[in-house]
Amino acid sequence: MMSHLKESFAARGSETPAAMRASPGALAAKVRTMAPSMTRSMQRVAETVAGDPAGCAQLTVTGLAERTGTSEATVVRTSRLLGYPGYRDLRLALAGLAAQQASGAAPSVTADIAVDDPISDVVAKVALDEQQTLADTAAGLDTTQVEAAVAALATARRIDIYGVGNSALVGQDLSQKLLRIGSVTHAHADPHLAVTTAVQLRAGDVALAITHSGSTVDVIEPLRVAFDRGAVTIAITGRPDSEIAQYADHVLTTSTARESELRPAAMSSRTSQLFVVDCLFIGVAQRTYETTAPALSASYEALAHRHSPRPRTR
Repeated sequence: MMSHLKESFAARGSETPAAMRASPGALAAKVRTMAPSMTRSMQRVAETVAGDPAGCAQLTVTGLAERTGTSEATVVRTSRLLGYPGYRDLRLALAGLAAQQASGAAPSVTADIAVDDPISDVVAKVALDEQQTLADTAAGLDTTQVEAAVAALATARRIDIYGVGNSALVGQDLSQKLLRIGSVTHAHADPHLAVTTAVQLRAGDVALAITHSGSTVDVIEPLRVAFDRGAVTIAITGRPDSEIAQYADHVLTTSTARESELRPAAMSSRTSQLFVVDCLFIGVAQRTYETTAPALSASYEALAHRHSPRPRTR
């Protein structure tokens, strides 16, 4: 089992989605997402190319290494971590990103929310951050992985969802949506219950884990058990190179806006996670439309009377 795990993880890590290589937006999203988990030297490279794509697109690998005070090997490793086979592919993406920025299509980085900002500024800044988070997540998602996850969910005998804290709320949201269209779905926030139910999974079942860090033990453990039992496993995470990915057949990468004192990462990670689960739900609903449409109508009619205004009593 462990040899199969290592082989599949190595194979997935070597794949580079065409959309990721071609999309300038994907590069900017990837830099924002991956920078916190990089070494300091790799961060310098990533932040430099994101901050000045036009200038860096003109540099050779040696030139970029000199500009960032790193080595050529560090530049190449950073390129690969960002999803490119080599520095040449990264330079092509930088040129595309520079052209996008020159056209005015790329949004500027949102300023941090200050403690004395008026509420009107808070609303505007949060809205812009949320928009950037959604745009980054959409740009960085591998649609091949999304398609595969949707296919597994649509035909699953049973679906278990794991998440703790903020991610547990997202898991409950997906579970409730899937339940409305007839899926046998369970969302587990209790790590002990998650593991004991994961033991019951087998081929034909799906286990979906949600963890922004990708290192939450209470989420990794049940997904590992489900993986060992032969279930199809899906991870929604902001760190595609983290431990959770070792036990996931399909990895769906989320993005977050910059963290600040008044806007912790949990806020933007929730936004991106909800976006991904909505995409999954819509995909499943499309594939199962003949049964989904009447199921949604039936649930709506069953609850309609609870939304009707009640007559006032004197």
